[in-house]
Amino acid sequence: MIKFAVSDYILIVIYFIAAVLIGFRTGKKDDTEENYLVMGRRLTLPAFVATLVSSFYGGILGVGEFTYRYGISSWFLNAFPYYVFIVIFALFFARRIRKTQLFTIPDKLEITYGKKVGVFGAAMIFLLVTPAPYLFMLGLITSMIFGFPMWISMVICLLFSVMYLYKGGLNADVRVNVFEFILMFLGFGIIIPFCFLKLGDFSFLQNNLPEQHLTFSGGHSAAYILVWFFIGAWAIVDPGFHQRCYAAKNEKTARNGVFISLIFWFIFDAMTTITGLFAVASLKDIKDPAMSYPLLAESILPKFAKGFFFIGLIATIMSTLHSYMFISASTLGKDIINRLKNSRDSSNKFSKIGIITASVLSLVIALLVPSVVEIWYIIGSITIPSLLIAVVSSYFPVLNINKTWLLSAMIVSFLFSFFWVILKVSFIEPMYPGLVGGLIVYSVGFLYKRINI
Repeated sequence: MIKFAVSDYILIVIYFIAAVLIGFRTGKKDDTEENYLVMGRRLTLPAFVATLVSSFYGGILGVGEFTYRYGISSWFLNAFPYYVFIVIFALFFARRIRKTQLFTIPDKLEITYGKKVGVFGAAMIFLLVTPAPYLFMLGLITSMIFGFPMWISMVICLLFSVMYLYKGGLNADVRVNVFEFILMFLGFGIIIPFCFLKLGDFSFLQNNLPEQHLTFSGGHSAAYILVWFFIGAWAIVDPGFHQRCYAAKNEKTARNGVFISLIFWFIFDAMTTITGLFAVASLKDIKDPAMSYPLLAESILPKFAKGFFFIGLIATIMSTLHSYMFISASTLGKDIINRLKNSRDSSNKFSKIGIITASVLSLVIALLVPSVVEIWYIIGSITIPSLLIAVVSSYFPVLNINKTWLLSAMIVSFLFSFFWVILKVSFIEPMYPGLVGGLIVYSVGFLYKRINI
């Protein structure tokens, strides 16, 4: 049982109120498509870094769970692969994305491969960026703090996360992200010194951690490790990366912003991993490993400091929740509904409808599948292979193929992985058949193009 002082409650309530007030401080309504979706392409380097770092790190309880179960392999599986693909994104995609002057990934897919590929890609992105796992985590923490039933906590968090998006769009999203960027580092910056003061130095970890927790593999098979490596390719197809590159002031801001963000991710990963290892070493036999960070805070932090740490946790999750909610909403409204209706409406009406629809859907998913790691793993496995083939080839003309072949490759990739998950085939991870199936179809299409040149 975690207990909070009155000062802790006051701090947490102030955070929620401050986030909403900052979100609404966007001046007049950003009703034009360029202002609403990409901030009029005026995103500066500091804001670019703050919003990208904070919006791509929402699964903090999942990180705690993974670290508690497997030790430093959490960093090796959930951080290092992303670094590799983030560097690739910065080197080969960031400037190209900004140069297009587009708004979303489906825009690029439609220009390169036609409307059907654009709509199917939008459907994959809508699945990929579901805010459900982040809503579940935020509901879990606020329920624990205030004692509300889980579903009520999630509804409250949902309202606090999306009300300013309806008016301010990406501008509101980024403003709140900058605030949350500061708080997420502050939260873990508070707990780490207490870990060393109250528990001990690195020798304490070495003496109290299971041997397996100090290995990069964490006892996982090579096939399992490889799947998580490929899931790191999420960075290349993540619409949050693309959206912020579209919104950057110029191509240089987009590229440099991604590289600088990588430095901050590395620092924050080090902070969360160290904190997680102290949780493993000091807290034995936790029933729910996802609660390792909150329980560690309960055991070593005094009042006020505990409140700040929980604000850091909430801010880390909430930053991704409202960012993914906005992307999910614009994907549903602009990229799916708008395209299916053949509408040229640029008033953001459908994107605003998407905010309401995506909110309801994420709430339903969070209630039906209350497992963060499971949602990540399943969604990543069935959507990333399909999107990788389409996104990577769309930005390099030499890799372009006939649109029918490309659409077929995406569909085959998705279906292979999807049915692998449904049939619960255990001898091979579901991402592999999706990658292989999609690449085979793509390769045939590529050869067909070369033969007919």
